Amino acid sequence: MHPAPSVIFFTVFSGIGFGLLFFLGLGFPAVTGWSAFAFFTIAYLCAVGGLVSSTFHLGHPERAIKAFTQWRSSWLSREGWCAVIALLLMALHGMGLVFFDQHWGLIGFLGSVFSVLTVFTTSMIYTQLKTIPRWNSPLTPAMFMSFALGGGALLAGQVSWAMGLIAIAALVQVALWLRGDGALAGSGSNLATATGLGSIGTVRAFEPPHTGTNYLLKEFAYTVGRKHSMKLRVISIVLFAVVPVVLLMMPFSHLLALLAVVSHVAGALAARWLFFAEAEHVVGLYYGKR
Repeated sequence: MHPAPSVIFFTVFSGIGFGLLFFLGLGFPAVTGWSAFAFFTIAYLCAVGGLVSSTFHLGHPERAIKAFTQWRSSWLSREGWCAVIALLLMALHGMGLVFFDQHWGLIGFLGSVFSVLTVFTTSMIYTQLKTIPRWNSPLTPAMFMSFALGGGALLAGQVSWAMGLIAIAALVQVALWLRGDGALAGSGSNLATATGLGSIGTVRAFEPPHTGTNYLLKEFAYTVGRKHSMKLRVISIVLFAVVPVVLLMMPFSHLLALLAVVSHVAGALAARWLFFAEAEHVVGLYYGKR
């Protein structure tokens, strides 16, 4: 699929932001006053900034509010509700820490729960799509969750948790790549099943459906060369996992911590670009793109 920059930015930064809110809600790090204000500012900039950027690829962003009415059937609507509840709860929790030097445990815990649920509902928007076999796997929500919690732990300064969760994120990402490479073939979808003509013989395209391009080809038949894909996979793993873990193993310094965060985010952006660029929508079968 076509990797829209706004969606890449949204899924990476909102995930890290809500991951940081998860740890802050549980009291990690145990900060109050201006220190708490700084941590909550970073978390909200990432979470809210990511959510706002997600509207940039919508044809009519002014209609996004209507998504809140479809929570019974739409993971997008559930994501919106979970995000609003999480942000409101964590705002109250942040007020207690910043202005009253109080850790309101129940509010913080509920805020952490809804922060994780926000990331999960985001992942389910993609996981539910059977038309994209690469995404239609339990590994997809596992990937979103591990990236969010690993990045959140990194921003929260929880070194041991960050190292472990980032390592888990790397393993899940590799597993998702390996499983995804054969997902379309394993799904049984081909030109015969797409047209419903397989029962009468071998199906092949006589001519392209049309002479020019269209929206479907632009958005759902994007392809990335395997050579470039493999290079990006290695680069992303090195940046979001190997470099941060190595830096975290060194004696602490603010410069090394900053480099670890920058490297992790850069690698996460590369991995998320591949998440979209490598996704094969079955509609491409009609155009001979799969």
